[in-house]
Amino acid sequence: MSVGEEVRTDQNRPQQSLGTAAARNLATTTKSVPQMQEISSRWLLRTLPWVDVQGGTYRVNRRLTYAVGDGRITFVKTGDQVEVIPNELGELPALRSYADEEVLAELARRCRQREVAPGEVIADFGHRTDEVYLLAHGRVEKIGTGPYGDDAVLQVLADGAYFGDQALLDPEAIWEYTVRAHTATTLLVLSRQDFQQVAERSDSLRDHLERLRSIPRQRTNRYGEKEVELAAGHSGEPDIPHTFVDYEPRPREYELSIAQTVLRIHTRVADLYNQPMNQTEQQLRLTVEALKERQEHELVNNPEFGLLSNCEYDQRIQPHDGAPSPDDMDELLSRRRGTKLFLAHPRAIAAFGRELNKRGLVPETIDIGGNRIPTWRGVPIYPCNKIPVSEARTTSIIAMRTGEAEQGVIGLRQSGIPDEIEPSLSVRFMGINEQAIIKYLVTAYYSAAVLVPDALGVLENVEIGRWG
Repeated sequence: MSVGEEVRTDQNRPQQSLGTAAARNLATTTKSVPQMQEISSRWLLRTLPWVDVQGGTYRVNRRLTYAVGDGRITFVKTGDQVEVIPNELGELPALRSYADEEVLAELARRCRQREVAPGEVIADFGHRTDEVYLLAHGRVEKIGTGPYGDDAVLQVLADGAYFGDQALLDPEAIWEYTVRAHTATTLLVLSRQDFQQVAERSDSLRDHLERLRSIPRQRTNRYGEKEVELAAGHSGEPDIPHTFVDYEPRPREYELSIAQTVLRIHTRVADLYNQPMNQTEQQLRLTVEALKERQEHELVNNPEFGLLSNCEYDQRIQPHDGAPSPDDMDELLSRRRGTKLFLAHPRAIAAFGRELNKRGLVPETIDIGGNRIPTWRGVPIYPCNKIPVSEARTTSIIAMRTGEAEQGVIGLRQSGIPDEIEPSLSVRFMGINEQAIIKYLVTAYYSAAVLVPDALGVLENVEIGRWG
């Protein structure tokens, strides 16, 4: 008999025992709790020091700062034509707090678009500064002279930056560095001559500039704060200087933000299908997980209090070659004392790892709660998938000093709210409607505050798609 004939004989044989499909009807099934792909490690929520806020508001008092006009400019692109939004010109120091929209619109119209090729010199050291450059797209390098006469890259600027603005106030200003395009770059150029022509016809702009020039220059420290007059190293009986520490007259206040949802469960489900797992508890657990994911997303991306939006522009740096290199991470570390952590998208961490591999470097790792976390210079690099990745495959890396005592970044919450299940997170029973639906209001209150500007830094426009 062949093998095929033997198989056919087995298939025709009558069943001699209970089949597994029928047996399962009498068996107890072991089940998992409901799973959820959205749940992430949420390292930001776990590592951020949380401060309890009374009254739902946290006020950050700082010393009075005179440094202004260091913002970033926004543009509008139509096809291949780029225009600056007129009110955005108020980010230039010479036009800070100037509000005449008609004059700003005239200045915006006089900005000429200029395309620059990679490697082209935009401004030369030592030449007269007679134009303001607004960087609409691309990356440029400020180049100075190194200690031995060679060229040294002082700073890398990217979209939204500006340079040459001293030409608007000082007709004798000269370039103190060379500016060279690192990539193909789109600039808007406003000449000093055009600016003066507009000022001659506008009394408000002329008065604004005269008032700006008449303000006595305050002696400030390198952070823009009024200098505290001190005497040191003296002998005899000299006059000791008098001083005081001034505060910001309108300090920033952070109000707690909110994330809410109404969870609905039918009474039939809650009454009849509670074994072996409580349906209400599982519904609430998954809802709270989703709420925490949204909370971390808001702490990173919210335009009012999110970390990416609240980083000062002088604490934002650009990678020197696109991909995140050890040099870029060192530059990010050098901007603040006591950096406690990095936050980066997992793909940015992988890109940084590739750059380390090229140099034959192996990052150290530390054990945190059973997880091996990579570090750079002893500072842990936590993954955070809430940091956005653009269509051009660029992202950001965040560096933070944390804690109230360290003048760092802190999380804000209010403990002790009604029906609280966790600090600043509550579940309130809202009753049962006429369709027998039970309703629960699930609420989280939170925010974040940056106590001093250098507590938070961002490495922007990090390329994560480069290989080789």
